[in-house]
Formats: sequence, C-alpha cells, structure tokens
Amino acid sequence: MADQDGIPIDFPAKPSVEDGLGKSPDAGGPGKSIKIEEALAALAMALICLISLANVVVRYLTDASFAFTEEFSVFLLVVMTLLGASIAFARNEHIRITFFLERFPRPVRSVAELMTLAVTTLLFSMIVYYGAVFTFDEYQYDEVSAGLGYPSWIYSIWLPLIAAIILVRVVGRSVRLARAKKSSMHRDDVS
Repeated sequence: MADQDGIPIDFPAKPSVEDGLGKSPDAGGPGKSIKIEEALAALAMALICLISLANVVVRYLTDASFAFTEEFSVFLLVVMTLLGASIAFARNEHIRITFFLERFPRPVRSVAELMTLAVTTLLFSMIVYYGAVFTFDEYQYDEVSAGLGYPSWIYSIWLPLIAAIILVRVVGRSVRLARAKKSSMHRDDVS
C-alpha cells in the first residue's frame, strides 16, 4: 500500500536486500517457523469443523448431542485465533487503520509504527505474565473444566505460551523496522 506520493505506508514483512536486512535473518522474522504456526492453525480449524460436523450428524440421526465437545471447540478457537495473530504480526498483516497515518510524512509514520509496536509489546508481555499466573493458580487449586472435568490448566497454559510466540514476532518486527530506519538514514547520509 502506498500514499498519494507513492511512498510505501507500511514496511515490508520480509527483510529485503535493499534495506540491508536480507543478509541475516533476525528472530521473529517470517520464515520456516511460520509454517509451523500455519499448520497448527489449520489443524485447529479442521478439528473444529470435524467436531461440529460430528455433532450435527449425531444430533440429526439420534436425539443425543455432543454438547461436551463445546469445550474442545472453544479451546481450539482460542488457539487458532492466537496463532492467527502471531502469523499476522510475522507477515505485517495485522489490523490497522491508516486513514490519517498515510497522510503524514514518512518519519511520522515510522514513529507511529514504533509506538504501536511498543504498546503491543507491553500488552503481550502482560498477557504472558498474567496468563502464566492464572494457569499456575488453576494448577495449584486443582480447578477442573465444567464440561468434561479435565484440569483447567491444560487449556489455559496455551494462552501465555502462544502470547510469548506473538511477543517474539512483535519484537522481531520492531528489530526489522529499526534496522530499516537505520539503513534508510545511512543511505540518505551517503547520497
């Protein structure tokens, strides 16, 4: 996407040679590891579809219901959503509103992007911390799920773990953005 002057509004998700970034991959950058997240998200979606289809078929053929499977479906939906967020940050495709931002000069856009990444880092750091505290409390007090009676921490442990993956993606994005900014400043000084 570009503004009215043809200047790119967002920064490339993948490091490019012209930015001086293609020489060494950094942590959190998209690469082979994103394939794992994509596969896990696809698996979660496929399992949700399978569980829902089985529930509909069983309800149609009998008077029974797989209502207890809602617990699995909700868990898988949360996992799929968090993995999708991680993929979006790795690809620089997260939701944003650029109406005003695209009308500012490039330095202002860079500062706004860095501020957004700083706030996102803070948010996901809090999710990692409080998610871990919540999971430990569920483990410590032997809480069980309402539907199946499984230990609740089995479901909640994934929140801080996947939030940590998202945090790595956000920090990697910040590093790439800072390097791109430094590289473009260096090119401006040379020319």
